[in-house]
Amino acid sequence: MRKKLTSLLLIAIVTSMLSGCILIEKESLTLGSRNNTESIILSHVMGQLIEHKTDIKVIYKENLGGSNVVWNAMLNGNLDVIPDYTGTIVVTYYHEEPGTADETLEATRRLVAEDGIIAFNTFGFNNTYTLALDESKAEELGIVTFSDFAAYSEDFTLGAVFEFIDRPDGLPGFKKEYGLEFKDVKGMDHGIMYRSINAGEVDVINSYTTDGQLQEFDLRVLEDDKSYFPPYHALPLVREETLKEYPEIEEILKQLEGMIDEEAMQKMNAKVDNDGMMVERVAEEFLVESGLIEVE
Repeated sequence: MRKKLTSLLLIAIVTSMLSGCILIEKESLTLGSRNNTESIILSHVMGQLIEHKTDIKVIYKENLGGSNVVWNAMLNGNLDVIPDYTGTIVVTYYHEEPGTADETLEATRRLVAEDGIIAFNTFGFNNTYTLALDESKAEELGIVTFSDFAAYSEDFTLGAVFEFIDRPDGLPGFKKEYGLEFKDVKGMDHGIMYRSINAGEVDVINSYTTDGQLQEFDLRVLEDDKSYFPPYHALPLVREETLKEYPEIEEILKQLEGMIDEEAMQKMNAKVDNDGMMVERVAEEFLVESGLIEVE
């Protein structure tokens, strides 16, 4: 009787081990995102669309860090799909000069292909850097453009995300182009910037044109009158080997081409940052309203 129980136990253990192997070998791909709301939303938009259209299991790696952290994970094969931005890819990763929106997209495709990555067409919006300051203060001083702001910049404390302070297409070149000299520069996480300017801890912030918080706070977004910042059109990036393994995701991700404009992205960001909605729900809501998926 003891031998029989031992045999049954061994069978159960082996069966469990095999089941574990089966689970591990289940088809899956990994989507990564930066440590900001927009990147995480776009990751879930792509991931949910893939899951609704295929049997592929999507694994989300969220809040990984800044752009270079996510990019290196992509190059190393730790991620299969990410959202990214044309200007960031061309200027920050490959240190080349950007051009028009179309030229920067073509450069993006060419450059990432050298590293075994495929760049799809853009989602449809350009999320570029800008400056935002209190509307009443901007009106008082007559500040509309970056050039207008340059005459007063030495009286302003800038709140900026750490990455913007260091990256070549960020603060160093921006200051030189417009002759800016700030009273002080405070590095901070993206989500803290709006609370800081609202509390008077900083006077101006380096916001993004699709920030959801711009709908909540009374801020004036300034114009880049010298077109210093390159185009930052968001788009899906997929590893070539991933596409060979799962060729069906190409047509699926192409369905997102041109589907998200600046206003739509800003609204999605606002639902998370201002209203506290879950990213998963915001992504699903967008896909349903766009007619890309149906939810029973």
